[in-house]
Amino acid sequence: MSGGSELRRLARSVGLMAEWENAHGKPQQVSPEVLRTVLGALGYPADSEKAARDSLTRLREAQRSAPPPLLTAIPGEAVRLQGARAGRYRLTAMGGETVEGEMAAAAGGARITAPTLPGYYTLENGERTLTLAVAPPHGHRISDACGGDKAWGLAVQLYSLKRIGDGGVGDYRALQDFAQGAAAQGADAVAISPVHAQFTADPSRFSPYAPSSRLWLDVRYAEGETLVPHAPAFAPGLAEEWSRLEALDLVEWPDVARARILRARQLYAAQLQAPQEALRDALEAFRALGGTSLENHARFEALHAAQLAEDPSRWNWRDWPAALRDPDSAEVARFAEAQAEEVGFHIFLQFLADRGLASAQATMRDKGARIGLIADLAIGVDGGGSDAWARQTEFLSGVEIGAPPDIFNTRGQGWGITTYSPHGLVANGFAAFREMLGAAFRNAGGVRLDHVLGLRRLWLVPSGASPADGCYLRYPMDDLLRLVALESHLHQAIAIGEDLGTVPEGFRPRLQETGVAGMRVMWFEQTSRGFKAPQRWSREAVSMTSTHDLPTVAGWWSGADLVWRNKLGGGPKDQAQTRVAERGKLWAAFRQAGVAKGAPPPLADAAQVADAAAAFIGRAQCDLALLPLEDAVAAVEQPNLPGTVDEHPNWRRRLDPPVERLFADPAIEQRLRGLARARRAP
Repeated sequence: MSGGSELRRLARSVGLMAEWENAHGKPQQVSPEVLRTVLGALGYPADSEKAARDSLTRLREAQRSAPPPLLTAIPGEAVRLQGARAGRYRLTAMGGETVEGEMAAAAGGARITAPTLPGYYTLENGERTLTLAVAPPHGHRISDACGGDKAWGLAVQLYSLKRIGDGGVGDYRALQDFAQGAAAQGADAVAISPVHAQFTADPSRFSPYAPSSRLWLDVRYAEGETLVPHAPAFAPGLAEEWSRLEALDLVEWPDVARARILRARQLYAAQLQAPQEALRDALEAFRALGGTSLENHARFEALHAAQLAEDPSRWNWRDWPAALRDPDSAEVARFAEAQAEEVGFHIFLQFLADRGLASAQATMRDKGARIGLIADLAIGVDGGGSDAWARQTEFLSGVEIGAPPDIFNTRGQGWGITTYSPHGLVANGFAAFREMLGAAFRNAGGVRLDHVLGLRRLWLVPSGASPADGCYLRYPMDDLLRLVALESHLHQAIAIGEDLGTVPEGFRPRLQETGVAGMRVMWFEQTSRGFKAPQRWSREAVSMTSTHDLPTVAGWWSGADLVWRNKLGGGPKDQAQTRVAERGKLWAAFRQAGVAKGAPPPLADAAQVADAAAAFIGRAQCDLALLPLEDAVAAVEQPNLPGTVDEHPNWRRRLDPPVERLFADPAIEQRLRGLARARRAP
């Protein structure tokens, strides 16, 4: 890479990777122009050598001026406190127990030995106070949760579930019924699509991977009829709209959102007019527990609606009046006081959502499931949403995260979302990351970390630039993995990392050491000779037939995914002929694994292939097998087609039969029995 030495030093100090390897393993260099653009977006001007030098000086002074408010450690290791003086210290555990001792002198500071019990500790040394996060060697593993047995479960896009009276979308009540039915079949887990909070004032937004907040829940899935006694009758016309939406095969998100919010307002008004004491007390306790984070989210929701009503161009909070951009401003406080009922409504919505999700988890565990729900934690949020407004110093701005050009996306990808700044995380004691993990584990027995590579590095694209003109930013991986392990341990819940795609050497073993299970998807478990035997798949992982971004088994076998590719003008010309050979290889792998016999079935008989595929992932030595509901019902169409927006009905497909009859369906029951038998096989 050509360019000034100060620019290179600044980039390295900030964490930008000026050199990296592409999907073909070829070394790549980031141009000085791209580095300057990304550095400028991160708040470190580098338009000249002097500007780069000044930014580097400012960065180093900030790093020296104040020690980080949180340090991570493993039990019994020596922890060095930069700038600290040798002397007395006090450690206070979460339960209030205290230990005092002497800090030993060390180069550039002092050191102590970390406690042997994992947990968060307050460390006091003279006038200095910080948090010591002592993580176990690994988090709560699948084998820990299931006693070493090979477990299985289902993966479901929540909106796709049907239940009688759902108003056109799967909700938390449908999830509870589904989880109960799955547990009755012997399932230990149900992995769900992300249920992060969206934008109530903008019902057109529905991508589960571009939320407003990862700390709070998607209230469109909330169902309050069972919580609000003497629920009022539906508003005029709402019952008819409810029935119309329920009859559709695709979720009409804007109409569904409007209908469900209108119904929730009826329930909220009924509670205000005739308060039920038990509900009022539970709601007040929930509000107190949610604290500042919940108040900020509710205020954002009310402000967002008010600003959009005043001027539709103010969708992003950065376009609001200056005083409203600061969540701690007096103007925001006055707005919340004047709109107390509206802010209270959004807290009520979160209460309903939290109760619904908690009930689904409790029901599944009560029915014998050893894990229960597995939440999906998206890699980022919309920069114009609640999280970015409430925690501005901890989020990246001026950039979006994405992926560099690769085999499948020659132009690269910009995902239109942002996430935490590594420098903001360190400076704030990883508060936002810890709070996010706590929220994800709150009502679940496990969490799937979307694009888990983001714990090591993320591809940043300056706003308005081509995805090819980006570069990687390093993250404090060891600290983040330790915090994941610690939160997993404290919640006694598993962690799964979506480690698909081009994975840097050594990353998967590091995940395994930390107890984060990887994902082994049937389509990717191949060599040049064919599909790998499932007995050779990684043990500390989750086996799956497919994911939401890939073809279903029935769709792949029948060639429905190729039809979509042709319709959208993608894919090689000989893909149909290639698929013929691939089908033969897949069926041969099924036969070799003992889950199929005879010749491959015709394209129209994809259900037989779905049976074999379910048993195939069941034979994997992976600790957990998750069968997507699309493959449990032998659906042809996949939930999401990457690279499309309106060309494909992403995140909208609903699945039959309804939850009331789903587990009584003979074909589905047979498929799940085959999966369960395969899990028990030697």
